[in-house]
Amino acid sequence: MYKVVAHYQDGRLIKGLTADFTPNKDRFTILLSEVSAGTPPWLVLMTDLKGLFFVKDLDGDLGHAKSNLFELTDLTPGRRIRIQFRDGETMNGVTQGYSPDRIGFFVVPADRKSNTERAYIITAATSQVSFL
Repeated sequence: MYKVVAHYQDGRLIKGLTADFTPNKDRFTILLSEVSAGTPPWLVLMTDLKGLFFVKDLDGDLGHAKSNLFELTDLTPGRRIRIQFRDGETMNGVTQGYSPDRIGFFVVPADRKSNTERAYIITAATSQVSFL
């Protein structure tokens, strides 16, 4: 099970656990974190998402200031990338598999101190993607 935060293109956030996410499927489920036991999993359609963020903690770190800067010692394998989302947010990170004709791609954020360990970004939710 992975701790995830699903960011929808309409601004909604869904937090919980998933065991059935794969990038080549058009849907997966999340066991919501803030519901009672026995509640059925939430169905997520990939076309509705901005991205799926795999996180260290579902509550996050409210005291952490977001950063898009790479640390000088960061040796994460892959290509450095800047992602501009349709909603105006920008994210820098490292990817090994970006291709504009794919549904999505994985990114490790430049901010290694953030709560996000990696993210699966939906290409249709981006306005511009460039290599740095």
